[in-house]
Order: sequence, then C-alpha cells, then structure tokens
Amino acid sequence: MTAPKVEKSEDEWRAVLSPEQFRVLRQKGTELRGTGEYDKFYGEGIYNCGGCGTPLYKSTTKFDSGCGWPAFYEGFPGAITRSSCVSLTLMEGGLRSPALLVVDT
Repeated sequence: MTAPKVEKSEDEWRAVLSPEQFRVLRQKGTELRGTGEYDKFYGEGIYNCGGCGTPLYKSTTKFDSGCGWPAFYEGFPGAITRSSCVSLTLMEGGLRSPALLVVDT
C-alpha cells in the first residue's frame, strides 16, 4: 500500500515545518551525526513522517547501526522509497518518505 502523496507549495511547507525540519525534509539535508532526537531513543511505538504524519517504521524494526543516525531494517510497505547520493568524498544511502515529495509544476 502506497502512502498518499501530500502536495504543498514550498511556502506552505515552510509555514508548517520548523527551519530545521524544512532543511532536512524538503532540501535533503541531514542532522549532524549523533545529534538527532531519536538516535538513542528506543521507546515502543510508531515513527511517523515529521511533515505529514505518515507512519514510516515500527519501533521493533529499529537497530543500533553505530552510524549516529536512527536505523531501521524495514519500513511500512509503500511508506518509503530508497535513494542514494554520491559525491566526490562521500557515498551514502538514505530513505525518504514519498509523502514528502512534491510535484514541480
């Protein structure tokens, strides 16, 4: 099951997200390693998208990868898409919620 796509203008996203959330969720930014609110958090529950609230992961799928960011071995079906980014000095993989993608018109 695919999560419903949430379409908002950049101004609409800025109105509902903090500057840090906007940078991470809309501009493909990242938190500094080891500084995120949920890096060391292992409480029970569901991890939801910070922008639209779509459920992304069960807490039972979280594990300590030692990388300094929260890591999950499985997301809810259709809730995430895989992407990768390669630069001259860094290769990283990431997971993004398709509900946060906006169609450019």
